[in-house]
Amino acid sequence: MSIEHFDVLVVGAGLSGIGAGYHLQTKCPGKRFAILEGRGESGGTWSLFRYPGVRSDSDMFTLGYGFRPWTQAKSIADGASILDYLRETAAEFGIHRHIRFHQKVTHAAWSSETSRWTLEIQAGPEGRAVRYSCDFLYLCSGYYSYDSGYTPELPGIEHFKGRVVHPQDWPKDLDYSGQRVVVIGSGATAMTLVPAMSERAAHVTMLQRSPTYVISQPAHDALANLLRRLLPSKAAHAVVRAKNIAIAQGLYQLCRRAPRLARRLLRSGVARELPKGFDVATHFTPRYAPWDQRLCLVPDADLFKALRRGSASVVTDHIDRFTERGVRLKSGAELDADLVVTATGLRVLACGGIGLQVDGRRVDLARAFVYRGLMFSGLPNLALCTGYTNLPWTLRAELSSRFVCRLLNHMQRHGHRKVVATCDEASMDQQPLLDLTSGYVQRALAQLPRQGTKLPWRMLQNYLLDRLVMRRGLRDRALVFSRPEQPPHAQDLRDAREPGLAQPGLTRSQS
Repeated sequence: MSIEHFDVLVVGAGLSGIGAGYHLQTKCPGKRFAILEGRGESGGTWSLFRYPGVRSDSDMFTLGYGFRPWTQAKSIADGASILDYLRETAAEFGIHRHIRFHQKVTHAAWSSETSRWTLEIQAGPEGRAVRYSCDFLYLCSGYYSYDSGYTPELPGIEHFKGRVVHPQDWPKDLDYSGQRVVVIGSGATAMTLVPAMSERAAHVTMLQRSPTYVISQPAHDALANLLRRLLPSKAAHAVVRAKNIAIAQGLYQLCRRAPRLARRLLRSGVARELPKGFDVATHFTPRYAPWDQRLCLVPDADLFKALRRGSASVVTDHIDRFTERGVRLKSGAELDADLVVTATGLRVLACGGIGLQVDGRRVDLARAFVYRGLMFSGLPNLALCTGYTNLPWTLRAELSSRFVCRLLNHMQRHGHRKVVATCDEASMDQQPLLDLTSGYVQRALAQLPRQGTKLPWRMLQNYLLDRLVMRRGLRDRALVFSRPEQPPHAQDLRDAREPGLAQPGLTRSQS
């Protein structure tokens, strides 16, 4: 079987993959790359989720790319606008020409003899077997499964006569006008669905086991809109982006360093938005400290407006079981429903679920440590694009892509064909990769790689520090480079016949 070869293969054509394509073609113009997208369209999260009201929970001046200013009036944007922005970016910079759709990567195998990865692909709607090879593999596939969301066991669900829908699988033809809706969950998705659905439904109830911290923010950034009238677009974007990063980072530090003060401030902010006498203690006062889980953002207080109108309500209780008419609660109360929406979370999936092998041995990611939040110990020539838990995803994704480009250029300058992050695992103090207590994180911890307690094996949740740390040179003791005595033949770079076959001149030497 003929195998097409690339210098770099990017997996995923969403927010991260499109950004990676831009950085590769601008900072590594000599590299031949392709972006492999398993679905039939680009956009990632923003093309997958189509539930009512879907929107960002971050402002677009920081969720958008640093190289392409966000120009729309709304700072907190709807999903359709974000999807248009991503696809327009891909078209404007020619990134769309590098995307290959219906290319689902199932396995990737590294060969030390050839110093390259070979990827097993299910191609086209029919899923035919295809292989690609590459010198460097960059995974921009996000952190959750696109195949299905998470739904817990729901006792008695088979008796319910209404309809049950998960937001990740929202039907195009679903009409809930005039219906009684119960949304199970209290995360960002639930708080988006409730005000949006309350505009057409007879009533929407948000059923939560425990409260979540909520903060309201204007959907329009008044300062941004003023500066865009006074300054050139790029200058205004830079100022607003810096302002929003500083505010978000400051809020996070306040929550971590003074949790009691942050709790009081968040609670008082919610209380001001709710009707007099509303039970804030029961429904909006979490048991955990601020930022043990992500804060939920509601634009223009839309959730609170729905509660004030009476078109929506919040119930804090546990499900006993489903009945024909709705949901019976542990308290004995029953919620009648025509439609139940299970906004119960995602299935976290490391590396897009790709099976990884190194020299014929299966890689157990749960045993690996993460170097600078983007490379795995013991995995050569591979990087993973990840975002922050406390800041918009794109901020760290862009730092990751710039680092990868500097790494590739460094390897080319010095003739290296292999780089691997190495650590003494036996002496490494370890902790979970993600520092959140959210259910979707806790369910996945056993399958996720680990991090250390010190740099470069600790993943910082601080954009300003990351900018300094990740801009440093690549002469890090944790990175081990190697190069062959002579380069492979030109034909071998474009057409590898079989993975794992030795090529002439590929003995390694330590640099």
